[in-house]
Amino acid sequence: MASLMSKDEIFGRVRDTMVELFELDEGSVTLEAHLIEDLDLDSIDAIDMAARLQELTGRRVPEDALKAIRTISDVVDLVHAELAARGATTTHA
Repeated sequence: MASLMSKDEIFGRVRDTMVELFELDEGSVTLEAHLIEDLDLDSIDAIDMAARLQELTGRRVPEDALKAIRTISDVVDLVHAELAARGATTTHA
């Protein structure tokens, strides 16, 4: 039985991924943290992050959705929406 992760669980996974991928201080990865201004990520980092989001959601994340991401909260919301969409298209549990 597959269950949708809560936004808190998603945030934990996203935070851990950001710390691992970009060697960030865990305390700096907050929901309000801005990816560019606060976390100093660049376009190459965005590509790495997109690949991880695809692994996490099991779906290709649309480019326009990626371009709209500004904060960690945006990432969590995107993952949550993609997981919900995947769950809605899955006919078996």
